[in-house]
Amino acid sequence: MKLSEARYFLAIIPPSPLAEEIMVVKKLFAEKYNSKAALRSPAHLTLHMPFLWKERNEDKLIQKLEQAVGFESFQLKLTGFGAFPPRTIFIKNEYSEALMSFEKELTDFTKRELKLLNSTHNRGFHPHITVAFRDLKPDQFTLAWQAFEHKPFDAEFAVNSFWLLKHDGKVWQAHKEFCFKRD
Repeated sequence: MKLSEARYFLAIIPPSPLAEEIMVVKKLFAEKYNSKAALRSPAHLTLHMPFLWKERNEDKLIQKLEQAVGFESFQLKLTGFGAFPPRTIFIKNEYSEALMSFEKELTDFTKRELKLLNSTHNRGFHPHITVAFRDLKPDQFTLAWQAFEHKPFDAEFAVNSFWLLKHDGKVWQAHKEFCFKRD
């Protein structure tokens, strides 16, 4: 990464107190299963994977993203835990047509207006809120998944915005919120 470039990604960040509840789960994975990587970002559902952008052009990025907010609010239900073996455990959400079309429209917009390619489209969009990944060792994954596979996690929140997150060299910071247009 060149010094003049910064790392960003786009996500939905749940509101308080739900965001703090999810951080408690992430901290539990750090303490009990030695998986700390998920603590380096706020609780979030990724819409666009991390990308590099020239920091001096950050204003242009923000101005363009401000044009992408003609979306309607929708409800998102979180329902239990899921996994991508052998390293990732996450909080699942119920299937949401509104979320799927929002992500597709946003991805189409970023591709067209910002020339960004979203690498998730190679694998499809599988929305979730990660609580442990990357540094979760396979043996710890097995223990954690046995403990969390049937554990409940039920919450619902209104999605009224999306966020631009920026990496500060150590952790991801919620950098700029883009609120959906109100009627």
